[in-house]
Amino acid sequence: MNASSSPAEPRIVSFDDEPLILVDSDDNVIGHMPKAEAHLGAGVLHRAFSIFLFNDNGDVLMQQRAEGKQLWGGFWSNSVCSHPRRGETVAAAAKRRLEEEIGVEADVHFLYQFEYHAQFGDIGAEHEMCSVFIAHSNAAVAGNPTEIADFAFMAPDELDAALAAEPDRYTPWLKMEWPRIREAHWDAVTTPARVG
Repeated sequence: MNASSSPAEPRIVSFDDEPLILVDSDDNVIGHMPKAEAHLGAGVLHRAFSIFLFNDNGDVLMQQRAEGKQLWGGFWSNSVCSHPRRGETVAAAAKRRLEEEIGVEADVHFLYQFEYHAQFGDIGAEHEMCSVFIAHSNAAVAGNPTEIADFAFMAPDELDAALAAEPDRYTPWLKMEWPRIREAHWDAVTTPARVG
């Protein structure tokens, strides 16, 4: 892994009581619930997003989640993951979160959406209708330490090998999303002009 830049000043950008958007399996809005509550037990299905940020070398930014996270603290994951808030589109939330977590302003490009459920022991679960985006930037990364413990760029083949060799170090959604990007959406990564 190759680190780029350094941690930013700590900034609180995520709140346990921020309202998440609850949806059904067709992504219809059915209500709202505080973030911490939505992740308890088996979790309540809500909108979320994942972003994979690539530089011009084709490397992808990986982040190690802060230890204080409710779920999967200390695990390595993709560049940015979060939730849109009440009244916010997923794409707008994704752009907002890029700046809040890693200090990068970049356009985001939608790839696909999927529903998944992942249980984190007795603590809680992710049950998300997750929109997956890519972004491209060579800007210096400044990881917000309230969200990120560490970060580094990885070559795609390096990430493939790491996920195969040490899968328990990585978040469950990353292990679902990365293979699908590699298999079905790699042209969008390598030729970003084709992405609408």
